[in-house]
Amino acid sequence: MKTSKRIQLALVAVLATIFASLILVGPHTGAQSTSQQPQSDGQRQSSYMSVNEEPFEVVRARDKRNKAGVMAAHQKLLDERYNLSRRVDESVHMTRGKPIPVGPTAKLRDGVTWEQLGRMSPDEIKQKGLFPYLPLPHVNHPVGGMVFPQTEIKSLPRLERFDMDFDLPDWFLPEFPPAMFLTTRKDLGDVSRGQLITVNNYYDLFNGILNPKDLDGLRLLLTPFPQQQFNMTNDRNTVRPHRGVACFDCHANGHTNAAFHLVGDIRPEASRHRIDTVSLRGVNIQRYSDRSAA
Repeated sequence: MKTSKRIQLALVAVLATIFASLILVGPHTGAQSTSQQPQSDGQRQSSYMSVNEEPFEVVRARDKRNKAGVMAAHQKLLDERYNLSRRVDESVHMTRGKPIPVGPTAKLRDGVTWEQLGRMSPDEIKQKGLFPYLPLPHVNHPVGGMVFPQTEIKSLPRLERFDMDFDLPDWFLPEFPPAMFLTTRKDLGDVSRGQLITVNNYYDLFNGILNPKDLDGLRLLLTPFPQQQFNMTNDRNTVRPHRGVACFDCHANGHTNAAFHLVGDIRPEASRHRIDTVSLRGVNIQRYSDRSAA
């Protein structure tokens, strides 16, 4: 008798499970079968949860309309803090001949001179709020994302955003494209031959110079991958969808092009720091310290 009741209870549990599965799975199964069918509003159902509630054309038009105001507000901040006029040392040049900029660029407050600032202690400077180089915000800090200088956009138009532009004058930037040197082949000099290295020309430039493993590693550094502002979805800041951004889009020829972004490991976003692309030159001599040996 007890065994019969147990069997009945087991059957009830199985039937309840099947019924619950039909309730939970049924709507999703139906949605999948009609995922390729037009909806009543004429739009196809997306495979992804919506992250952009408005049509892309509406967002793009609004961002382009607001762009001038965004850039004007940021330029006002730059003008309040810095003297960004062209001041270079014509006797000191980068590898390709571009003269280096000279400073200081910051504008000091309250009539303080650099000589007076130099005689103050760090605590006094902090107490009086006279430190001249405060953290520089993103052009549009609430939005963030990668922003590339116009010199690079001329070579790679896919990197242009419709909502904002790069903010610093060209004379403060590294020469473009930068020279590239190999520590393993110093005899070759600039192996880029004056070109911006991309996935389209790396093979011709480095075949016979790098071994197969390094050549394929370089290919990966030049291969674009989707990024928040640069991708194939409607949640992007480029006019046309494309494959994304490559490592060497920022670290041009293994150096830098001064592109900037927001550091991604701080919340909320208002507290994030603007970060500029660092050069990869000299990375080969970096070593991790072995603390366990101490």
